[in-house]
Amino acid sequence: MTGVAFKQVDVFTRVPMRGNPVAVVLDARGLDGEAMQRIAAWTNLSETTFVLPPESAEASYRVRIFTPMQELPFAGHPSVGTAHALLEAGLLHPDSQGGLVQECAAGLLPVQVRGEGADRLVRVRAPAARAIESQPNWQPLIDHALGDLPRGALQPALYDNGPRWWLVELCDEEALRGRKPDLAGVAALCRSSSAVGLAVFAAARSDDFQRVVRAFCPADGIPEDPVTGSANAAIAAYLVDSGQLRAGDRYISSQGRELDRDGLVHVAIEPDGVWIGGHSVTVIDGRFSAG
Repeated sequence: MTGVAFKQVDVFTRVPMRGNPVAVVLDARGLDGEAMQRIAAWTNLSETTFVLPPESAEASYRVRIFTPMQELPFAGHPSVGTAHALLEAGLLHPDSQGGLVQECAAGLLPVQVRGEGADRLVRVRAPAARAIESQPNWQPLIDHALGDLPRGALQPALYDNGPRWWLVELCDEEALRGRKPDLAGVAALCRSSSAVGLAVFAAARSDDFQRVVRAFCPADGIPEDPVTGSANAAIAAYLVDSGQLRAGDRYISSQGRELDRDGLVHVAIEPDGVWIGGHSVTVIDGRFSAG
């Protein structure tokens, strides 16, 4: 197969070379899973998506999401970026309320579109997150990975919303931005618990955002992910379960500054679950050859 149309989109930003990039293959018919994984390894981005005709009559489109090493049932920035790419290419047409439905391995997920062009903001409802019961052998791995990082009041927790994320609250923004966990320790913790990564978060004092987040995925070949939708959604679910958030609450997370990739994730707690979204900008629009 030759001449595959694709876009590379920076997500959770309006500025090229910021946010988190995703490669979007606009028509993946003719590519099998092995070819998709090979392409995802070649792009060497945290995720590459492959758009296919929907299998469900309720869906607007279907997407498969790959890291360089594995397929994921759901990921936030690829979901937002894929919808942006398809809308920009004229391949998607929302309903009168700006609604779409994404079909992925995690199920059917509603998508909302507001605005046009550079002002377009895409939101997706994340799969429902559930807490995973802690195992005794995980605690030493957690302590090793975190070292002497100054923790917040909440205990480390493992949440599953498609991928699994370890979630750790730190005491403040300064601690989060200035330090990071032991990456070899994080990799060992993630392998032991089938997690994709560890996300640390803290409250912020800013007019532009209310929380700060960093996400580390060394076991998947990604030392630090710039801006991570699924991790932000899992954090929001944890804050709801902890009584710190409730339906109707909204906030913005800052992530990626430490990598010079400043991104902003819009998070909303709705009656039907956690929604995450943001702006996107296309930086590459072209075709590539696939063997």
